[in-house]
Amino acid sequence: MASLKDMRVRIAATKATQKITKAMQMVAASKLRRAQMAVEAARPYAERMGKVLGNIASSVTDINSAPKLLVGTGRDQTHLLVVCTAERGLCGPFNSAIVRMAREKLAEIKGAGKDVKILCVGRKGFDQLRRQHEKQIVETIELRGVRNIAFENAETIAKNIAARFETGEFDVCTLFYSRFKSVIAQIPTPLQVIPPLFPEKQAGAQADAAYEYEPDEIDILAELLPRNLAVQVFRALLENAASEQGARMSAMDNATRNAGDMIRKQTLKYNRTRQAMITKELIEIISGAEAL
Repeated sequence: MASLKDMRVRIAATKATQKITKAMQMVAASKLRRAQMAVEAARPYAERMGKVLGNIASSVTDINSAPKLLVGTGRDQTHLLVVCTAERGLCGPFNSAIVRMAREKLAEIKGAGKDVKILCVGRKGFDQLRRQHEKQIVETIELRGVRNIAFENAETIAKNIAARFETGEFDVCTLFYSRFKSVIAQIPTPLQVIPPLFPEKQAGAQADAAYEYEPDEIDILAELLPRNLAVQVFRALLENAASEQGARMSAMDNATRNAGDMIRKQTLKYNRTRQAMITKELIEIISGAEAL
């Protein structure tokens, strides 16, 4: 049985932990507001970019002359999985959910007899994937020193992916990230970016107007497709940043509540043990006095 001193030390340690988790919750709430505003501002641009490219791509008549970033290599033998996760932990199942989806996709591709390569963006994804798939990881990009995600960070990653595609390292590229929905809901999402999958038109939707392009569609696609890749990576990073702070805020709130419950239970146990010891000492004193 633990002594009263051990119980006091345990209660003090739990209270110190509670202060830390409460502080982390407040910091995450502050960062979440900025991250949420950034991702909400980026979504319309990224979605409209996809629609514009889909409209232009549908008007291309000569597929053979279309950029490789649009039509791909004509094969799907080698897949590159770009797994975007956080640089830090203590954010609940945020990182694990993204990695789990990537692992399921990896198992599906390997089950079909195809090759898989992994590009990790974020240290936590690398830490989890290297246990079983270290040979498939071709590179790890860490953003630990980046306080606020900028378009330049996404553009650097996009150029890395495009360069690997140009050298024939892979045929299909898929991004894995967590789409921010709310503080308590983050949705792991796969997005194929090479060759891009454009949103399908809904049944009964109004037909797009006919456009004449100057220069022609091929030149426009050659210019916009690399930018679209960077835009989609940028959106994924922003979605991840907001999702990470939302998940951390929720996890730290739960940890603070659990610490409070532990403190109450430990304090109750301490008081009962202390009362029992005092009662025992009183009985011993009274028994000794009666013996005299």
